This record gives sequence, structure tokens and C-alpha cells, in this order.
Amino acid sequence: MTPRTEPRGTRRDLYAAAAALLLVLAAVVVGRHIENTYGTLHVGVPPLYGKWLPHIGPGTPAALAVAAAVVAYGPPLAARLRWGALLAAVWATATAWILSLALIDGWHRGIAKRLTTKYEYLQVIDRFHDIPATLRDYTRHILIDSPDHWPAHTAGHPPAAPLTFVLLDRIGLGGGAWAGMWCVVVGATAGVAVLVAVRALAGEELARGAAPFLVLVPGAVWMGASADAYFAAVAAWAVALLALAVSGRSVGWAAGSGLLFGLVCYLSYGLTLFAVIGLAVVFLGRARVRERPVALVGLFGAGLVVVPLAFTLAGFDWWEAYRLLSTRYYQGAGGIRPYGYWVWANLACTVLVVGTATVAGLRRAAGRLVRTQERGGGAGRLALLVTAALLALLVADLSGMSKAETERIWLPFALWLIPACAFLPRARPWLAAQALLALLVNHLLLTGW
Repeated sequence: MTPRTEPRGTRRDLYAAAAALLLVLAAVVVGRHIENTYGTLHVGVPPLYGKWLPHIGPGTPAALAVAAAVVAYGPPLAARLRWGALLAAVWATATAWILSLALIDGWHRGIAKRLTTKYEYLQVIDRFHDIPATLRDYTRHILIDSPDHWPAHTAGHPPAAPLTFVLLDRIGLGGGAWAGMWCVVVGATAGVAVLVAVRALAGEELARGAAPFLVLVPGAVWMGASADAYFAAVAAWAVALLALAVSGRSVGWAAGSGLLFGLVCYLSYGLTLFAVIGLAVVFLGRARVRERPVALVGLFGAGLVVVPLAFTLAGFDWWEAYRLLSTRYYQGAGGIRPYGYWVWANLACTVLVVGTATVAGLRRAAGRLVRTQERGGGAGRLALLVTAALLALLVADLSGMSKAETERIWLPFALWLIPACAFLPRARPWLAAQALLALLVNHLLLTGW
């Protein structure tokens, strides 16, 4: 990049970031008016679910320290650490970042009690004393007017989601603290999986450039402690293993990818849209797929059927459950929240999850897709990957089945937009902006769901 084009590109990055912040401001102003006038948004601080409560907590010093360390040392360490050491550092630092943000609200509010509220999965642990019988009876309790209807999150997800916490309880890791830490520790591996995929598909240099941004994700505010962080990790590893399989590594990774893709569909109905990202991975690895199509497709398919087959044989009907969920969704707040607001305010939520650096990175990614000569290299391949993630997110948005609370619901998709930050020429100022956004949100608002 020449000295002349870099300032112009930086100005355009800033314009994109400013436009994103204006979108957030519009969502706040319009949302506040709608909620005050009609009361139909059912969120405390539009467009976010929570309430205004400026506060500090025991996690504040740690969050500031983690942010400062990553901004100062993240880019040079990402450039020179051995690859294995880099992945370990990303996981450890992401865990520290998520935990420190959660602890701003205190141990009980931030971790131990998150998954024990009336909406959450731990409310139904005792109803799984006979797991096969519960799975056979699962769909009978989805609708609000059904006997002993499930809490919102259990009704809104296939049984692999609550069953995860049932199994944790069975092995002696019961209660909100263990469940919360499971989501934090497992969820923090999602960034590692994204790096593995980016390296396999677009090259190590771009993966290293994205690494610090996959640590200081503003969306970490909603990853501790949220089951959606756990879902994000499973989905991310499904894509990462597929990327390894189609990029010249062992085709055996395809079986593991299929297994995880099958599990993803039984953790969250909406994450079936990860098929869009999976197809992008297959397209990027099409040369390898053409070399061994039978082995790749066969191994992937063999892994893919395991989880659906197990749940189907146990008596759970995925399609019937999804049909009933669609009805349940409109029985609750989903039937009241206005589509005309949320179809664009959801995107404002996404800005707060991915940060302005990602918006600027996506602007640069779009430029690489437009310029034909750049489509074939690593940059073009990465641009295609993040575009596929953006497409999946937009489909979820247009479906109308994601009105509000997308700051956590879309975490699995949002994490795949973050690698676009590797296109930014100067990392530190953008990393600082990412950290500042997360710190402001977590200290000014009491987030919840």
C-alpha cells in the first residue's frame, strides 16, 4: 500500500465506523421512542436487553489490565509466537477477558446465577431424571399453553442444549457456577477454532493478524456466562475441522466436522444456517474436494448422521419441535416485537458485538471481493469467508425469528466476522476501540436475558 492510498483507506475505515455508530444511535433513539410510546420492544435499553446501571465491580481492574496488555503486546506476540503457543495464548487470554468482564457484575450475578434464572436450562435439570422418556415427551411441553411448558430457552432449543447441563450435573458438576464456567472456558475456544480455519483457508499471516481481535471481542460481554458462547464454540470447531479436511490436511477431520455439525443442529435451530459458512469452506477447498470427493463426503456424512440419528431413535422429532417453536415464538414477546424496527436494530446490536474495527475490516473485505485481481489470494479467500458469515447473519435477520437479544443469539455468526480485522493496517488503535466499547457497555449497562 502506498503512502497516499493508506490515509485514504483509513479515512474510509473511519467513515464506515462512524456510520455504524450512527446506526447504533438511531436504534437507541427510535427504540426508546417506541418503547416509551407503545411498550412493544420488551428490552430495557433498546436495542439491547438489559438495564441502565453504571457500576464497577471486582472484574474491573482485571478487565482493564487484560485490555491494556492485549493492545500493547497482542500484535507483536501474534506475529512471532509459535503457532501452537499462539493458539494457547489466544484461548487463555480470551478466557481471562470473558471472565473479567463477567466479574464486573460480581461472581453471583456475572457467573454463578446467569444460567439459573427462570428462563434458563438449569431450571429443568430435575425433569430429565429419565432422559429417554423426557426426549420422547419433549415436544409436548414447547407451547405456552401446554402442561408444564418448558422455560423460554429450553422451549426455544433442541434437547442437546439442556441435556448438556443435565450431563454436567450427572458427573458432579451441577449448579450455576459449574455451568457458567463451562460456557466461559469452552466458549473461549471459539476464537481458537476461527484461527485454525483462517490459517487453513487463507494463510497464517492473516490468521496471526486476526488473533488479537479474536481475544478482545466486544461480544465477550455476552459470552460470560451464556450458553450461546458454548454453542458458538461447537459451531466454530465444526467449521474449523471442515477447513482442515478440505485444505490438504487429513480427510479424517471431515468425520469430526460432520459430527459437530450434527450436534450444532441439536443445540440451536437457528445454527442450521452455519451450512452457509460450511458451503463457503467447501468452495474455498474445492480443489481438494475434487481430488477425494467420495472420502470427504462419505466421512462428513457418516459423522453428520450420528447425533440426529441418536435423538430420532430416542423419540425426539426435530421438525415437529421446530414447527411448535415457531408457534411458541409468536405466543411470547416475538409476536409483539415489531419486525420493522428489529430488522435493522438487530444490526445495531451486531455492531456492539463485533465492534467498529470489524465494520472497518468488512469494508476492506468488500473491496477485495470487488477487485477481481485480489479474489484468488489469501485476502480474497478470507473476504469470501467473512462474507459468508455475514450472509448467514442477514438470513437470520430477515427470517423474523431473531427479534431482539441478538447480541447473544448471533454470537456464533458474529465471531466469524472478526477475522476481517486482519485487513486493517494499524492494529493497536482499533484494538483499543474494541476494548473501550466492551468496557463501556459492561460498566454502563447491567446486561441480562
